[in-house]
Amino acid sequence: MDIEEVEVYRIDSVRRDKKEKRRYHLHALLADGDEPFLTVHEDILIRYRLMKDGEMTKEQVNEIRDEDCRYQAYILAVAYLGAKPRTSKQIQQYLTRKELEAPHIEYAIERLESEKLVDDEQYARHFAESRLRSGTKGRLMIRQELQQRGVSKQAASEALSELDRGSELESAIALAHKKARSLNGDAAKRRTKLIGFLMRRGFPGDIVREAVKSVNLSTDDDLEEEDDGVLLDN
Repeated sequence: MDIEEVEVYRIDSVRRDKKEKRRYHLHALLADGDEPFLTVHEDILIRYRLMKDGEMTKEQVNEIRDEDCRYQAYILAVAYLGAKPRTSKQIQQYLTRKELEAPHIEYAIERLESEKLVDDEQYARHFAESRLRSGTKGRLMIRQELQQRGVSKQAASEALSELDRGSELESAIALAHKKARSLNGDAAKRRTKLIGFLMRRGFPGDIVREAVKSVNLSTDDDLEEEDDGVLLDN
């Protein structure tokens, strides 16, 4: 008898998978062999009380199989979150790489969001604060990074609006002083290079102007030229 023709399955045995210890194979006595008619996670096994001699209809088997796929997506996502916080888009991309079906991925993300394990707005706030504390990037680059991670424009804007301007200015000044030491050319060229550097780092224009003003970009040659100019005038 073909397994697809079975209307009622009677569980003959429940066997643990040799590699994935939390997955179980359910077998029924069939004329064409001993292939499992259903494989589920341990939690699904317990939830549905799938034990030897139990019976299920074909509809129940399909329902449990679908529930197991959704649950598999959920536990994979939870494990992925164990390393560090993620956005809903990052989880979606991860589960897609695992070749899970879209409805199961959507279920996993919705469940994680309802359990507050995934919160893009909170992620955006923490990410923005952390990046600003690192002192190497301004809010414009932080915004770009948030959007690359799937955070909505609104959530990114709200997170950035909470950043302290004074802290951002301090970071820009510290970065400007550090970068200035490695710049070549006269004062004008060094100033242009420094402005470009800070802009590429994502600092807003007003922050860049203040940071550049705090740096002495004059070289010894510049000072000598100024002194020569004073002597010639006299």
